Amino acid sequence: MQRRHFLATAGLAALGATSSTAWAAAAPQKRDYYELRMFILETEEQRQLFDGYMKDAFIPACNRAGVQPVGVFFPEKPDPKLASAYVLLRHTSAESVFGLTQKLLRDQEHLQKGAAYWNAPASAPAFKRMETWLFLAFAGMPQIETPAKGPDRVFQLRIYESPSVKTGQKKIEMFNDAGEIKIFREVGLNPVFFGEAIAGAKMPNLTYMLGFEKPSDMAEAWKRFGPHPEWQKLRKMPEYADKEILCGITNIVLKPAPYSQI
Repeated sequence: MQRRHFLATAGLAALGATSSTAWAAAAPQKRDYYELRMFILETEEQRQLFDGYMKDAFIPACNRAGVQPVGVFFPEKPDPKLASAYVLLRHTSAESVFGLTQKLLRDQEHLQKGAAYWNAPASAPAFKRMETWLFLAFAGMPQIETPAKGPDRVFQLRIYESPSVKTGQKKIEMFNDAGEIKIFREVGLNPVFFGEAIAGAKMPNLTYMLGFEKPSDMAEAWKRFGPHPEWQKLRKMPEYADKEILCGITNIVLKPAPYSQI
């Protein structure tokens, strides 16, 4: 095994010590890794700088590095308690996760086109803070999808927190093995990704994103989900009761940037 591959694999295993079973299953099933970067942008100048950098420098450079698609989103209803912008990166290997920054630093076109962003001084930073979460794709949906492509598309980012690692795995089982992902697809809750958090805040959690061509599609799909007979049967099973396996749900409606690849 090459030293670089060993170090990348070891690093990911250390970050996700509570998810060792999921990590061990990842390689043969070629499951994606998802990096979700959340930015706090305080001024209009920061927003404009962020947009220009993402569109002209960051996304093209990520694509050249094999990271694609790249999604950029903004909350439909800004909330001071939430991030100002969300960037979703799809990686196909652990090496990609840990090697992206160095690839960006070696990409001269990226550095040239993104100079204003990379060289922003401490007196006028490009953003206030950035937080990064890392996910391992579910076995039941091992790769990213782009179900919504129109100009009016809208997305939901949902975070399900669990009271323990054991109960968190039970909720993942509910999606993977008990059929909840299948029900989602049947009613029009179109998944972009499902991921188990292996690094970041609010752990243990699973996080997923849904895509819709327009806001009304989102509302109608959730109306169909509630009375679905398979969902009614599943939700009544004691082992999957929300009060036993969930302790918090975050729901964020997002609009993609015009240049977003998702």
